[in-house]
Amino acid sequence: MAQRLHLVFGGELVSPSRNVFRDVTNIDIVGMFPDYDSAFKAWKAAAQRTVDDAHVRYYIAHIHRLRDEAQPASPTEELGV
Repeated sequence: MAQRLHLVFGGELVSPSRNVFRDVTNIDIVGMFPDYDSAFKAWKAAAQRTVDDAHVRYYIAHIHRLRDEAQPASPTEELGV
């Protein structure tokens, strides 16, 4: 069974109505999680800590969706690079 990794991250946005970070060097990487449930718990905790700041948002990225294991690997991946 393939892992279903999820990344939780967030930070201050330019505007509450746009998903554009004010400063990408200050993105808060909460962590990588092995399943959606644990990622959701981490996302919720981070979001609740910043609930009073309308410019701060946290997201869950479905890292497992970036890879399609059925597709052949790239040449560099095959080399372990």
